Order: sequence, then structure tokens, then C-alpha cells
Amino acid sequence: MSFLRRRSAATPTGPDFDVLAMDPGDWPGNLGAGLIPGPDGSCQGIFLRYDLFGGRGPAMLIGNLPEGSPAREPGEGEVPFEVAQLLLALGNDEPVHEVEREDIPVMHGDGLLIVRRIKVSEGRVACAQFDRDDGVQVTIATWDRPITDDLYQLLKPLPAEMFQQG
Repeated sequence: MSFLRRRSAATPTGPDFDVLAMDPGDWPGNLGAGLIPGPDGSCQGIFLRYDLFGGRGPAMLIGNLPEGSPAREPGEGEVPFEVAQLLLALGNDEPVHEVEREDIPVMHGDGLLIVRRIKVSEGRVACAQFDRDDGVQVTIATWDRPITDDLYQLLKPLPAEMFQQG
């Protein structure tokens, strides 16, 4: 399945990969985006924070981490980067660790995604992760709401202009 392609530009002003997420126009709350810079100025990842709680914290965080991003490799028993960011944004400072992983096949259009459902010790957090054809890892972390298979149908590449600095 190849539903995304790598972008290339002579002078990149944002990530050199497509960012897969829910369209901010389809989200009824506030949206924030963060870029993870590499030491050489490259983009090591993008994460989008969706706030449905009217300023009381994010309901969902979606990360896009390319190959080689140090944020892709949590330590033994640690939670994925996106889960840690979600809990940090919510002000949750209780220790949380990964409990279990399970691979689940999910239909995406005419193709099949192999989604890793990651269970963590904080029961109000749901986390799912999959790898794209271009090597970018997508992780979805939600607070107090399950991740259902129909969520994957809402994911699409966002316009590159969203991530360009003025």
C-alpha cells in the first residue's frame, strides 16, 4: 500500500515528509502542532495535539516520526513519545509504563494496515501505532476515549504549508 510519498525540496521549510493526521477543519476544538528539530536542523518529527476539552487539555495526540528519529525508540518499558507528550500536556506526572503490545489488521481503503495497539499502565490512555510505506511511524494517543478502526479512515496528509515558518 503506498498512499503517501516523500517530498523533496531544495530548501525545506518544514518536514520533508507528508504529515498524516485528521484535518484541523474537521476537529471541533483547538489544535496545536509541534516540530521535533534534529541537531542538523532537520525535522525529526511532527506531532499534532487536538483539544476537545475547551482548553482543559488535549483529547488526542497524533505523531509522525520519520526513520532515524530518536523519539521512535523509547527505552525498555517506557511509553511511546506521543503518550508521554499527551500526559505531560494533561499535567499527569504519575509514572506510566507500557504493559502490552498487540498487532491488529485494519482495513484502510483497499489496503491493510497492521496496527500495534499499545496498552499502558494508565487505563485512560489508548495508543495505536502503524508504519507507513515511506518509513514514517504514525502514533495516535488518546485520553479517556477508545481508538476505533474508523479513526484510521479520517487520517489524511495535511498541506505542507501548515508546517512552514513565516
